[in-house]
Amino acid sequence: MELPIGFIEKYKKLLGQEADGFFATFNEPSISGYRVNTIKTGKLTTKEYLENQNRIDYCDTGFYGQINGKTLDHITGYIYSQEPSAMYVGEVVDPQPGEKILDLCASPGGKSTHLINKMNNTGILVSNEIFSKRAAVLSENVERWGATNTIVTNESPDRLAPHFQKYFDRILVDAPCSGEGMFRKEPAGMQYWNEDYSNECANRQQKILASALEMLRPGGTLVYSTCTFAPEEDEQIAAWLLSEYPMLSMVPIKNYDGMDSANPDWGDGNPEIKNAVRLFPHHIKGEGHFVAKFVSNEVEENQDKNKTPKYDQMDKAETKLFNDFIFETGLQIPEGTLVKFGDNLYVLPIGLNSINKIKFMRPGLHLGIFKKNRFEPSHSLALATNSEQINHKIIISLDQWKHYIHGETLMIDELKDKGWYLLVCEGHSVSFSKLVGKTLKNFYPKGLRI
Repeated sequence: MELPIGFIEKYKKLLGQEADGFFATFNEPSISGYRVNTIKTGKLTTKEYLENQNRIDYCDTGFYGQINGKTLDHITGYIYSQEPSAMYVGEVVDPQPGEKILDLCASPGGKSTHLINKMNNTGILVSNEIFSKRAAVLSENVERWGATNTIVTNESPDRLAPHFQKYFDRILVDAPCSGEGMFRKEPAGMQYWNEDYSNECANRQQKILASALEMLRPGGTLVYSTCTFAPEEDEQIAAWLLSEYPMLSMVPIKNYDGMDSANPDWGDGNPEIKNAVRLFPHHIKGEGHFVAKFVSNEVEENQDKNKTPKYDQMDKAETKLFNDFIFETGLQIPEGTLVKFGDNLYVLPIGLNSINKIKFMRPGLHLGIFKKNRFEPSHSLALATNSEQINHKIIISLDQWKHYIHGETLMIDELKDKGWYLLVCEGHSVSFSKLVGKTLKNFYPKGLRI
């Protein structure tokens, strides 16, 4: 790989005798990995997983290796492809069940899905992405993962901040950066690199962090991470945070074998900076990452936390249609607030601030849509439902699954009551289908068909 000359000169100065080993990694294959989903029931069927003993030390659910994106496990959200060093970020955030968490720069969703698992799908996760196309991808990945505690917003950090002042227990800022750690995986990224690019990125990162800190509650935790090696975006941002926000202090992060402490000399010399962690590709298997953890020492003031957001509710006819669906299927839906946006019904996590004035892709778990004289359950609801949470279900074979996700109807031999059924394959919830006679009509989303 032909690295930019300025990049080579910069890291020769910074790394000294280690520079040659660092540069050599860019001519090696990129390292792939994946995580498994702990909130879904049913056994994984992916051959690569079943035969893989190559676990990642610092992530209980992480493995080195490649997976096929068209398998049952991947399509139903039992497995997620993620670069290994990026997995350490979710471990450092370490969200607890029931907490309020913000993933501020979240697309495509690897870290958000990791946080959902760590939270055991409870509490509130606001997963935000400023660019609408990337936010759509994020929403799709969160949906496939089976999230019931997550809303996906599509806002700039400065527009999001006024709605969530001092609200979140933990905030992750996996900041947009110069992406030097992605060069061997995505070589096209090198065309954006120049001697000033890291400073440009650092300016943007400071603005994002300023908004993030408006949303962090007193005593809360901020985790800042990048996939770049540039000190301007790593140690120097950590130094800026400590200098600009005296209420912040850095928390030591565990260094697993192959990880390095950050270098205070690459910042402003503040010894606290060594509490951050660097993952270099010539020391550990992965593309590279920087992770720093801060805690706010502010004291919480008494605030009015009993505000009740107002949303559209179901009318009597819609309430009956939805209750009939629940009675018919025996479905257990997550706890939360049932609200309507247009004809669509959602369940919002308990304790969520009003999001009426926020752009969102997903304001909670999408339950379904009201159409003329009927309620039609959503694909999101199917993927968020474990098979033991519903009575109306039909087991289909792997071959039938392949036909169904292609858009075909299925035939069953036994006679059952007409109505909605959850299709289950190998213990994996696949989709809702409406049984008419012996025909299972296809409601698999057209945009997801294979």
